[in-house]
Amino acid sequence: MDSAPEGVDPNVPNVARMYDYFLDGKDNFAADRAAAEQILGTFPNTKEGARANRAFLRRAVRHVVDSGVRQIVDLGAGLPTQGNTHEIAPEARVVYVDYDPVVCVHGRALLARRDDVDFLQADVREPDALLAKLDGLVDFKQPVAFLMLAILHFIPDAAAYDVVGRLRETSVPGSHLVISHAVDSTPDTTPQALEIYRKATASLNLRTREQIERFFDGYELAEPGLTYPNGWRPDDPDAPGNGITFGYVGVGRTL
Repeated sequence: MDSAPEGVDPNVPNVARMYDYFLDGKDNFAADRAAAEQILGTFPNTKEGARANRAFLRRAVRHVVDSGVRQIVDLGAGLPTQGNTHEIAPEARVVYVDYDPVVCVHGRALLARRDDVDFLQADVREPDALLAKLDGLVDFKQPVAFLMLAILHFIPDAAAYDVVGRLRETSVPGSHLVISHAVDSTPDTTPQALEIYRKATASLNLRTREQIERFFDGYELAEPGLTYPNGWRPDDPDAPGNGITFGYVGVGRTL
């Protein structure tokens, strides 16, 4: 990416653009690449983790669609990359949500000709305003799947649980919650990563397995429950790397 839209500071690392870089995308600035390379210097497997997260997204989306859900809200969607939610579930109504204007500009350009897909600029940390903006784009009287892939660890504790709680209160039976969340897998080097993200657009809030599981209070977890990304219903159960834990993922259903 050569130039920034008005109002966007390309000198401040952005977590969505850093994630795009981890996925070998092109929609990032020099500051994003430099911060991402710092993370890779501390956590060399970060790119592998981002790809595992993306693969989990594909399997989880197919699961919620196979369960009968025809509305998907992808929260903290990030920059458009190959294998987007609407491509995985062409039969579903999809609303992408992100607070970053760069993300929204690119997303809307990509989806300009799609009647069943929207890209909404909103902050998930403000759930009441978010739900008000979603009203009319989705029918809350019908099941909705909320995707929260690699976003909750950028929201502090009280706000994170409040957001998920508001989504649950809004969801009718048969709705789904899909989460992926990073964990503190390398305590000796984690402080370095936390400092890098503090200088970016969102700080990192790592949680334990038990703390992540709390997000699914009021939901029935689909098998195999809370597990590592490559271990959630893998296409090939015997593939190398299925036992590697970059964090935890899960899919819950409201009853």
